[in-house]
Amino acid sequence: MTLKVGIIGATGMAGSAITQEAVNRGFEVTGFVRNAEKAKDLLPDAVKLVVKDAFDIQRVDVQDLDVLVDAYATHDMSHAYRHVDLAARLIEFAKDTDKPRLFFILGAGSLETGNGHRFVEKLEKLPNSESFIEIPRQQFKEYQLLTNTSNVNWVAVSPSATFKPGDATAYELGQNDLLTNAEGKSEITAGTMAKVINDEIEHPAHHNERFTAVDK
Repeated sequence: MTLKVGIIGATGMAGSAITQEAVNRGFEVTGFVRNAEKAKDLLPDAVKLVVKDAFDIQRVDVQDLDVLVDAYATHDMSHAYRHVDLAARLIEFAKDTDKPRLFFILGAGSLETGNGHRFVEKLEKLPNSESFIEIPRQQFKEYQLLTNTSNVNWVAVSPSATFKPGDATAYELGQNDLLTNAEGKSEITAGTMAKVINDEIEHPAHHNERFTAVDK
């Protein structure tokens, strides 16, 4: 049976790569987007478009999906809290039901760096951190929300320290620790992340937990 996959934020860096990979695998893909013209230019014709703000999505829009990927992203610090608000909204949609399985893309900030520390603490000490730190902080809160959630079928993935555009490569998986590859780099491309997420959709290995990945 063909998997039905919905992607919120389907035109973003992560979302567009995930959408393309899902189509390539033969999934039935629905893209939730705000800009229809951008979506038509960027995404494969096979994608069914639902033109709505993420916060206007209703339960009826997602109830027939097998998996719903939350690839919502904002670069507006004043909207960073929406990561948590959207997660809470989707959790309410999915309570006490097996589907859709919720798939969240978290930040790297909640990953552990040893001795009880989190990567977000290192980010807070960087120069000009006030210009970006609110998003990692809010996505850490999103992670905490998920770990305290019950009766919902969810999974989440955190990227490595650097999350950037690029094609897919081989990857390594981890659980809660910030990963580095053999070259000492902690980075992952959108293409690799799309591969990681679609591999997990196709062959579920993580249930009600977060995992992470790094480019090999």
